[in-house]
Amino acid sequence: MAGKYHRVLIVEDDATLRGLISRNLSARGHEITEAETAADALKLLEARAPDLLLLDINLPDQSGWHVLRQIDGKEIPTVIISAVRVSQARLSEFKPLAYLPKPFPLEALLRIVENGHTPEGEAEP
Repeated sequence: MAGKYHRVLIVEDDATLRGLISRNLSARGHEITEAETAADALKLLEARAPDLLLLDINLPDQSGWHVLRQIDGKEIPTVIISAVRVSQARLSEFKPLAYLPKPFPLEALLRIVENGHTPEGEAEP
């Protein structure tokens, strides 16, 4: 069973982390699409909106914030995953479903994807 979010777009430039997340979510029945850059993410988002967006902030071509600005108006639940500390102002501006600072426990991400919310005691906006 794929939980609350079936179609998940992973936007992460670290191929190892992206692959790890993808394999774990695929094994749980999720349909995964992957992007390494903001440009690739925007093309995929234009073609078909996912049920959930897992979005890194530091991408090679643009920031994850740029991606969110470009899809403004589309209601896509987003989990921000970032090695760079994200300000409360940014979280208030974009209102992601959750924010997971890297490194994060994979189980925390899996619970968010499966249940649609952040468990008590874990990072959230």
